Amino acid sequence: MDYINTFKKIKALAEIGLVYAQNGYEVERNQELINISKELIAAIAQQPVKVFDSFDFPPKEYPTPKVDVRALILNDKDEILMAKEKMDGRWSIPGGWADIGHSPSEVVLKEVKEETGLIASTERVLAIYDKRCHPHPPQPWYVYKIMFLCKVKGGELRGNFDIEEAGWFAVDNLPPLSEDRILASQIKELFHLAKHPELPVVCD
Repeated sequence: MDYINTFKKIKALAEIGLVYAQNGYEVERNQELINISKELIAAIAQQPVKVFDSFDFPPKEYPTPKVDVRALILNDKDEILMAKEKMDGRWSIPGGWADIGHSPSEVVLKEVKEETGLIASTERVLAIYDKRCHPHPPQPWYVYKIMFLCKVKGGELRGNFDIEEAGWFAVDNLPPLSEDRILASQIKELFHLAKHPELPVVCD
């Protein structure tokens, strides 16, 4: 078992917990999990805990982009699978932030299942977008978006705690989009790439 990777995942989950903490109790418990995970990582690495304190907000570390992974999934009618976000009441193709300890393809399949209830498999990468190169609304993070073509293998269509509903839409009849997550121009490009496997992966 890869204990260091497991403790990194625990730390990352606790950091996510801090972001969404609703009260002081949740803050305290998530911070305690972060501290414990750093102690365990330090013990395995045979380093003082203070060496790992800089991993929280490293003032001298070179900043890197955040990574968003998303899935384009088509049904037999060439309709696109989409999920309606409770946060803004708008729609996106399934996906979200990449998780530490999971590969991009593992994350995108996890997001598909969590957001829509469907079990999928990855077919290929369609595009890697630099969010800066597309007219998304302003956001504090610099983001790369990895867009996968996926295929449904099973499951039952539904939403979850942060998704109102999931459904299928024609590429020329898209619902109101969550443009922080996806643009109509991107969906149309991804659809074109999906229908033409001879085309190369789009970058930027």
